[in-house]
Amino acid sequence: MKIIWRISYTVLTTFCLLGLTGASGPASRTKDVEIRIGIVQRFGDQPTEALQLEPTKGDRLRLKFQDGSSQQTLVTTKPVKLEVLMQAMPAAVVKERVVLGTFRTYETAEDSAQKWRDRGIEVEIAQPERWQVWAKREVYNTPLLRRLLLQSVQAAGQNTAFVDTQVLQKVPRVTWQVDGKRFSPDNLEISSDKNLIRVNESKKPEKARLYAGRMKVQPNAYGDYTLVNEVLLETYLRGVVPYEIGATAPMPAMEAQAVLARTYALRNLHRFAIDGYQLCADTHCQVYYGLSGVTPNTDRAIATTRGMVLTYKNQLVDALYSSTTGGVTASFSDVWNGDDRPYLQPIIDAPSHDIWNLSGQNLADENQFQQFISLKQGFNESQRDLFRWRRETSLKEITKGLQKFLKVKNSPYAKFKTIREMKVVERSKSGRILKLDVKTDIGTFSLYKDEVRSAFIAPISTLFYLQPLNKGNSELWGYAFVGGGLGHGVGLSQVGAQNLAKLGWSSPKILQFYYPGTKTQILGNGIAQTN
Repeated sequence: MKIIWRISYTVLTTFCLLGLTGASGPASRTKDVEIRIGIVQRFGDQPTEALQLEPTKGDRLRLKFQDGSSQQTLVTTKPVKLEVLMQAMPAAVVKERVVLGTFRTYETAEDSAQKWRDRGIEVEIAQPERWQVWAKREVYNTPLLRRLLLQSVQAAGQNTAFVDTQVLQKVPRVTWQVDGKRFSPDNLEISSDKNLIRVNESKKPEKARLYAGRMKVQPNAYGDYTLVNEVLLETYLRGVVPYEIGATAPMPAMEAQAVLARTYALRNLHRFAIDGYQLCADTHCQVYYGLSGVTPNTDRAIATTRGMVLTYKNQLVDALYSSTTGGVTASFSDVWNGDDRPYLQPIIDAPSHDIWNLSGQNLADENQFQQFISLKQGFNESQRDLFRWRRETSLKEITKGLQKFLKVKNSPYAKFKTIREMKVVERSKSGRILKLDVKTDIGTFSLYKDEVRSAFIAPISTLFYLQPLNKGNSELWGYAFVGGGLGHGVGLSQVGAQNLAKLGWSSPKILQFYYPGTKTQILGNGIAQTN
């Protein structure tokens, strides 16, 4: 299914941070957009959890909620502590959902969801812990319908689908107290006069984080609650850029990161539709920690690029980026299922492409790949520790991790006891593992693409090869994972961008290098998002 979301904002002159830096032009006249970020996604899944919301000095909190049939608003200058009360149910309640698949990333879950829709099955994407595709609960709303669906998909060979059944005798309720009176509404809106709120998830005052905008406590799809920050996009970026690329990065790299972070956010506002917000605050989306880590340099990069997004044929790009590519970027389909993006293709991550010729030295070939991994100099990331790595792991540890991974996926191979052999059987042009076979005492199973990072603890990317280790014995002891890079390796390398900036490259040139054929445009009429 293709969804076109057209962005058409009235262009207004706004007095903002950009104006304070002396910058001007079209970017300074774009209207800001409010977005909703789940900063504490599953509050209440542990009965001892607590959150403290605090006003800044001289400010006050405004608490708005429904109390019975009336709407109430309370104002306080004191911190408000949100706690979890496990409320007993009058009678046990059975809660069920059909889980059609469990995945490491949203991208893979999204592709799976589309395949189910193509088969006429209505689904929704959830993240109770790992990403999952559920049969839509509103449609499959009886035990009979759920079991008929399960029988149907299992008969078609989908053996990892299952019905997740929970018998609830207690449910979490959020509770809080003001002026000696306790409240426990399902929805609570929190604002302040200064539009600033501190959130403390620990008992240490120094751990509190400052956020702009409003907060909302609301139920989610998993039976607990989410603390949602409603904040303007440009302000949100102030809490992303310092944590994604760092406050000491060269300015062109910061500017490139700001454009990508803005583009990524706008293109991914549908991710948490099941839970009633849009983005998360961790690496499943973009790291976002509010205003506590803002710096003049990162603010300047955001202000200078205000309203700027990266596009391909007038559509927002899939603005994927990672920490370290290991010397070569990956195609979208090297890591996830789904159609490739023309602007996300393998490129040698070096100032000069003379170091390796991908067209003549294809990294899908195992010998070529191992030769490539042995190279350490001349790349954008050569001076960083995670550019190349080697990690040795015993069969015992590998077995433990694989069994846990397979159990989560509801795989019948979770019952294996012994690993006899592991082998990479297929690589992509960029060298990423597409298929890895594991031979066990009960048969051979395969791991595909990004599953590999979930299944093993040692590798931090899929750009590696396996080296069997005996440790002086006749029997196999374990394996060395020998590879490079950190993360998926698709799109911009945050480490590589910093090196290019130090070499004098501008932010547009850096973005063109990692996303060939794209344009940097001011957000406005006609720019479309496609999913």
